Amino acid sequence: MNILVIGAGGVGASMASIAETRSFFQTFTLADISIESAQRAIAELDDPGRFVAAKVDARSESDIVRLIEASKSNIVVNACDPRLNEPIFNACFTAGAHYVDMAMTLSKPHPSDPYNLVGAPLGEVQLAADQQWRDKGLLALVGMGVEPGLSDVFAKYAADVLFDTIDEIGVRDGSNLSIDGLDFAPTFSIWTTIEECLNPPVIWEKERGLYTTDCFSEPEIFHFPSGIGPIECVNVEHEEVLLIPREVDCNRVTFKYGLGAEFIDWLKTFAYLGLDSTEKIKVGDARVAPRDMLASLLPNPAELGHLMHGKTCAGTWVRGTYDGELREVYLYHVADNETTMRDWGSQAVLWQTAICPVVALELIATGGWEGVGVRGPEAFDAARYLNLLADYGSHHGILEMGPGLWPTAKPTGAPGWDRPIKRAIKP
Repeated sequence: MNILVIGAGGVGASMASIAETRSFFQTFTLADISIESAQRAIAELDDPGRFVAAKVDARSESDIVRLIEASKSNIVVNACDPRLNEPIFNACFTAGAHYVDMAMTLSKPHPSDPYNLVGAPLGEVQLAADQQWRDKGLLALVGMGVEPGLSDVFAKYAADVLFDTIDEIGVRDGSNLSIDGLDFAPTFSIWTTIEECLNPPVIWEKERGLYTTDCFSEPEIFHFPSGIGPIECVNVEHEEVLLIPREVDCNRVTFKYGLGAEFIDWLKTFAYLGLDSTEKIKVGDARVAPRDMLASLLPNPAELGHLMHGKTCAGTWVRGTYDGELREVYLYHVADNETTMRDWGSQAVLWQTAICPVVALELIATGGWEGVGVRGPEAFDAARYLNLLADYGSHHGILEMGPGLWPTAKPTGAPGWDRPIKRAIKP
């Protein structure tokens, strides 16, 4: 296998450092619009012999096709902002290469009633191309990060091994990460965080289908393992809600982040001031999108690892029946920032996102995962994935929940964010 990773930011660089310890590939090309970024990441590897830095403009489909052909890449990993999904996705199809991403194409909220009606959901363009990719014998593995990604694998494993019937699958994410000396510094891309948290959250129910709700709705206290503890989690928009029901028989799917009241207040402030907008406005002689300006002002999450402390937990909470009895479990994966910085030189959130597609690449290369079309991780053998993840030295856990066991989630009864926003700037 010859691998091409487009995007030499924190996730792409972490993928290279994880992959260098494995033997399943021949070459690994790390490409970025800044070749210097790719070169720096490769220079930090212990064994850079199989790694090549390249320059590519991920906005240009033709530029990507040329690089795929020049690098003789069999598979391309999109480690860029999801705004760049379409040109990379289309270039892979044109060049005849398999495709992997960690976040699907962006949604478009309903133009007149976004908190009650669904507009264009996440990944709509990609999923609509499924038959074309099948006809060409190519695989587009979409949503293969940690969330979505490992969370979907957990859902599939629960369906295959732990349950006879499943009522609800709820992805729950929480951390106790702190950053020295900074009042506000997201541990992941603020551009993507705003997109997920300020778009209408989505919920899927078998009898109702996909629907939207208010931002930060249905708050609940969820108890996270490994010393993280209880955190209030709220609904946000995320891919698992659309992907998991395609392969796993259940009645309801949700996704909730443990954002915390302070972080939510920051997001509300950005929205009130219009700083979440992606529409360019005139500032002097220039035109700039407020969200892009905000992202440029905040520190790079990849450069915060030495200031970070704590752990982050990604997991999937499943409720249903097994052997005629009610059952409730939480399957989870924890990354400790001290460990990831010491062993990999990467902060925990980025490392946890990066290891998941590398494991998937090895399964595809060795025949452990086979398939064509546009598919999510829940379409493949979950046990093989979790076993290989453990072989990388990164284990998952399973908690039995309920009375006398690990505490179940408790709704707070508080409402979501009262809309509409009264912005302080002109629309």
